[in-house]
Amino acid sequence: MNIAFIGIGQVGSALAGQLVGLGHTVKIAARDRNSDKVKAALAKYPNLQVAAISEAIATAEIVFLATPFSANQTALAEAGDLSGKILVDCTNPVGAGFTHGLNNEQSGGEFVQNLVPNAKVVKAFTIYGFEKFENNTYPGYGDLKPAMLIAGNDPDAKQVVANLCIEMGWEPVDTGNLAMSLHLEHMTLLWIKMARLQGLGSGFVWAKLQR
Repeated sequence: MNIAFIGIGQVGSALAGQLVGLGHTVKIAARDRNSDKVKAALAKYPNLQVAAISEAIATAEIVFLATPFSANQTALAEAGDLSGKILVDCTNPVGAGFTHGLNNEQSGGEFVQNLVPNAKVVKAFTIYGFEKFENNTYPGYGDLKPAMLIAGNDPDAKQVVANLCIEMGWEPVDTGNLAMSLHLEHMTLLWIKMARLQGLGSGFVWAKLQR
């Protein structure tokens, strides 16, 4: 697939690196080709491409949004027309003290959808820290794969994202419509608090076991 990334920090770089390693064409939508983050991503994953924002978005079948949440509005305005495109929202609204940044009044996924009403927003790749996107392998558990919870209003768009999850070694779990993003965002906060504040470390993941 042709994939564009808006945002190429730790999360974006890790996901883009995995996807380009799987044979996808991945372009960084860059305002500044010489930024430190772009250079760092290219140094780590030299098969990534860099393009002007308009070019990267125009040629993409699917767009990943991996900016800090506070930058979403500006980034999406610069991206231009996303009508009909799948937009994977990898962002989390994090407030002071690791609280929900939108005060639980609205999910970040719905906030993003309101910014780009004609795009097909799918919430995914948000319930862990970036370390899990660099390495999500857990040998010794048989066929059990780490779970990746997703949410969105468009079933076909969710299926495309689910297929990417499978390619990347996750078990996709469809949690429902985009409003469910609120709960996924709280799972992110839970993971951060357990991993980083309580000292559990970044090595754990969620999994789905079903009879």
